[in-house]
Amino acid sequence: MISFKHKWIYYALSILVASIAAHESVGLLFLLLPFALFLHFKKLGRIHVAGTALIAFSSFIYFAHQLQQFDEPLLLPAHLTWTDEYKINGDTLRGFMKDAKGRSVYVVYNFNSESEKLNYQQEALAGTRYLVIGEVAEPSKPSHDYAFDMKNYLKSKGSLGIVEIAAWEFVGHSRSIPERIAKQRFNVKQHIENTFPPSLVAEAQALIIGLQENVDDEMTRAYQKLGITHLFAISGLHIAIVAFIFYQGLLRLGVRREFASIVLLVILPIYAILAGGAPSVWRAVLVVELMMVSRLVGKMAADDALSISFIIFVCLEPWSVFQIGFQLSYLATASLIYSSQFINRYSSWIVQSFLITFVSQLLVYPLLLFHFYELSLSSFIVNIFFVPLFSFIILPINILLLGTSYIAESPTDVLFLLYEPFRHFLTLFINYLQSIPFQMWNPGKPAIYLIVVAYISVFAAFYILDVGGKLKKVLAVLILPAIFVHFGGKLTNDLIITFINVGQGDCIVIELPFQEEVYLIDTGGVLRFNEEEWKKSSNPYEVGRDIVVPFLKGKGIHKIDKLILTHSDSDHVEGAEEVVQEIRIGEIHITPGSYKKDVMNDLLTEAKERNIPIVEQIANASWQVEGFTLTYLWPNETSYEGNNDSLVLYLTTGNFEGLFMGDVEMAGEESIIQQYPYISNIDVLKAGHHGSKTSSSEVFLERSKPAITVFSAGRDNRYGHPHQEVVERFQDLGLSTFNTGKVGTVEVRLDGETIEVKTGNGK
Repeated sequence: MISFKHKWIYYALSILVASIAAHESVGLLFLLLPFALFLHFKKLGRIHVAGTALIAFSSFIYFAHQLQQFDEPLLLPAHLTWTDEYKINGDTLRGFMKDAKGRSVYVVYNFNSESEKLNYQQEALAGTRYLVIGEVAEPSKPSHDYAFDMKNYLKSKGSLGIVEIAAWEFVGHSRSIPERIAKQRFNVKQHIENTFPPSLVAEAQALIIGLQENVDDEMTRAYQKLGITHLFAISGLHIAIVAFIFYQGLLRLGVRREFASIVLLVILPIYAILAGGAPSVWRAVLVVELMMVSRLVGKMAADDALSISFIIFVCLEPWSVFQIGFQLSYLATASLIYSSQFINRYSSWIVQSFLITFVSQLLVYPLLLFHFYELSLSSFIVNIFFVPLFSFIILPINILLLGTSYIAESPTDVLFLLYEPFRHFLTLFINYLQSIPFQMWNPGKPAIYLIVVAYISVFAAFYILDVGGKLKKVLAVLILPAIFVHFGGKLTNDLIITFINVGQGDCIVIELPFQEEVYLIDTGGVLRFNEEEWKKSSNPYEVGRDIVVPFLKGKGIHKIDKLILTHSDSDHVEGAEEVVQEIRIGEIHITPGSYKKDVMNDLLTEAKERNIPIVEQIANASWQVEGFTLTYLWPNETSYEGNNDSLVLYLTTGNFEGLFMGDVEMAGEESIIQQYPYISNIDVLKAGHHGSKTSSSEVFLERSKPAITVFSAGRDNRYGHPHQEVVERFQDLGLSTFNTGKVGTVEVRLDGETIEVKTGNGK
């Protein structure tokens, strides 16, 4: 008889390869050859080696057939049905709908009035069907390699694309069981909002029904710094606790164990839908269900249950392997299952808690760096205390509060009165802990070969632990590759100048060789206009937080030596506050008098809190670093009037010259070339004022003769930057130009005497 015990993992891995190959390239199936050699080395047996190969090829054909549905375009108008994945924010409704063939599509709808918005907020959309009129839109390209990629997100959700809805007409309701459960989830959400104190609403919704849309951004960042974000996601431990409470409750009511198990088998999938159906939820539910079935009909190993749940999940949703939550959930759980014997060697719960955190973090850390570019070092300690706190105290309390809120108002109010001060104190404590510096490791996004090196070291460490090796060997195996990961992206002798695509605005990163020093010129920003209160987003788009900081972290830049703010226009400085909050800043350079503008107030407050010196600079101020000379050429005066008082930075090394003009216009340009007659044959020019027709005069261009010019401008911006007259001026002089609004982020790399240019479109 063929035994599958402890062997389902190999079938799960073969299906993983098949799924990725179906999405990316059939050539990836060749990975099955070394996999087969590995199975042969493990002496798995010819039947299982052949079985995994057969399953892989069969799965590939199945997945390829499943994915063919996306080749057929969505034709509008079309009947689309809402899922429960949607969000109302400001004047916009976004989320996923399904067409008549069950294909998912991401839709965007803008409300016409506040009353219309209120109507949609007050009822559950899941299962409602509309005749939709609109157009299919291409997902926007990411601003740079480290920014959010909408196309990849849609791919991970198995979505056809984006539909921008112009109008729609209600058709009817779907009566399926999942939609009805989703409506109950909406009712629970509304009930929590109506009965819980405002300070407790977000926590209760996150822990009980997996809804995190109301969790404050600042608290989310605090949880990220401490490495405890997972505590606000419904996890395996969470499901186990809920199942235990429900199961024990049935037993206390006199229900037989067998019948209680059957009831739990029915209830858990319902709860999975009620909790939002995240990968971690379904993974936990499927594992618990399989383990319970095995108790009724025979024993099943935990690793087999996990592997079978993986197979079921991927077969139902082949694209789920690209979801970050799915990857982290299964990797972390697998690490705990396969290291359980090692962890159980120790009787102390503190030691076991540390090892659980250590082991789970160890296996996912390369993946975390690949997706998020940083890792919380404090998580190895704080999770020892916060996991049991959230799992055995805060979660049960929230379940109790929800239950009593449906029964009686007075006892619930008393419980709120007792719990809310405790939770407030805990929030203050969390904010204090996250404020401790140097608890984030930010090596940047590792190259694929470094990811492979990191995982080899992780598996080697697991092997040493498993055979009882000494701790110093484990640390040596882990730390040496981690050093390679940390410095891997910084070991270059090139000067790198990056013009980040921040839309209509300026943001330039200058990296000296080996990141000896890093300078940031401007931070981009959004020009805010007064709008009605109901249209305001709860988490508005922030250039600093959403574009600039991810780029810096993706590059492994954890310190900016000099933040240079050329002048105090919103499109140059509005993003600075978020940069200062996330990245260490040596000092801030500003043009004289610009600090008096209102747009600088938040930055000044942040700088004061962090003791960052702010220095007013003027023409001829200069500094040198390792063969590089950086000089301010402008302004000459100390009174601030606007664009023509921008800081102008001149960078030289060897035969290379770079000139960064801020928003200086023609009058300033003419003064600069008169004052500095040696300004000629510039290698890289950041054009003044985004290519406005009030800058880049013919006299200035004939004198400077830039080999490469970059216009920092937004795509289809309202100002028409760069102006066609200016573009033609460059063309007539035979000068090469790049527009970030068209080509995306522009990287200029000086390698010795050679200058290479790379743009966001790969050219």
